[in-house]
Amino acid sequence: MKKAILTTKIGMTQIFAEDGSLIPVTVLQAGPCVVTQVKTVENDGYSAIQVGFGEKKDRVVNKDGKGSKKVYNRHGATKAEQGHFKKAGTTSKEYVREFRFENADEYSLGAEIKADIFANGDKVDATAISKGKGFQGAIKRLGQSRGPMKHGSKFHRHQGSNGACSSPSRVFKGKGMPGHMGSVKVTVRNLEVVRVDAEKNLLLVKGAVPGSKKALVTIKETTKAEC
Repeated sequence: MKKAILTTKIGMTQIFAEDGSLIPVTVLQAGPCVVTQVKTVENDGYSAIQVGFGEKKDRVVNKDGKGSKKVYNRHGATKAEQGHFKKAGTTSKEYVREFRFENADEYSLGAEIKADIFANGDKVDATAISKGKGFQGAIKRLGQSRGPMKHGSKFHRHQGSNGACSSPSRVFKGKGMPGHMGSVKVTVRNLEVVRVDAEKNLLLVKGAVPGSKKALVTIKETTKAEC
């Protein structure tokens, strides 16, 4: 059975291995996630499971919905979404994600996915939205070199030449420029699960994981294992 779970990032710390070596780890609050839908090839054209994670309160809504085309709760969930969660036998969830598994039929509707699906030594891929850095120059954003720092120089941390002058008389598409940095989807592959705390639903993953604290991090069984 392929494995995946939704987590939130708690932060980084360090632990000691049995041989006394120090290991930097990222602590992740893993689930519990609830299977809110099982998609099959016969009904949906592909095999996948949909999971929900994180509690979300429902607002008191009009029961019959008269006088309004759509009725939302305070988090933007429609009555249809509330009915979707009710069918799975669970409360409204803050995050809903889908995992395409060939063995999706092995999961059942309403089943819980907890941290204990992983074991020590498992290799996983971590996906999250990286920290936003705002508008940054070419040196920090792209690692370009600075200009001379001597007295009289008027060129220190500017970008430098963007291309030829008279020909082609334009800047080529894709040229690295200053701009918005960070806040993009990042995946780090082949991270090792160092420790699993099944009682507290915690995963300790070796090394750094993208995203800020409390960010949603998707943990999947790695797709490109190192030989």
